[in-house]
Amino acid sequence: MRSWKNHVRGELQQRDQTEKLPFIGVFTSLSQMEERFEFRKTFLDDVQSKSLDRGGRESEHLAEKLSQTVSDLTTVLYLKEAELQYWQSRVSHYRQEALSLAKRSNTLKTTLSEFEYTIECQSKELAALRNEQKGINEALALACREKDELLQRWMEEKREEADRLNKYNDAQERWQRVAKHLKKHLHSERKKEFVPIVTNSWYGEK
Repeated sequence: MRSWKNHVRGELQQRDQTEKLPFIGVFTSLSQMEERFEFRKTFLDDVQSKSLDRGGRESEHLAEKLSQTVSDLTTVLYLKEAELQYWQSRVSHYRQEALSLAKRSNTLKTTLSEFEYTIECQSKELAALRNEQKGINEALALACREKDELLQRWMEEKREEADRLNKYNDAQERWQRVAKHLKKHLHSERKKEFVPIVTNSWYGEK
């Protein structure tokens, strides 16, 4: 921002110096010409007054020459006045342009201040969002760890439950085999109880 201000200030100073230089020469030349004009006019008046006393062609020739010189100086003076008016209009134009640039500079300065304020607010908001994101990431990482630990415990519990179920099934199968064997044995024992006993005494009675 400083480089931009320095650049505008340097351009205005350079333009100001550039516009002042022609006027310095114009005013100096105009002052010199006015002095020469007054001197020659005084001299011409003096010569004309003396020529009236003396008379003769030489005085008239000199008077004509001086009159022509005065006419030339008057023409140059008019030209210098026209040039002065031109430079004055140029100065007025550049003054208006300088005022317009100054207003634009103030507007740009205000806009730049607004942008700087907006950037500052957005930077603070971004910092707050980053802190919030950091907290969310930490909470998410903690939740993932807890989920992994919970899943690990759940899988261990399921494995233990499966082991208990397998053991229970194995025990059930063993008990079923034992029960089947006992039932079979009991059935055999009951058959033995219902077989009639043949004795010798029964045959002797016949």
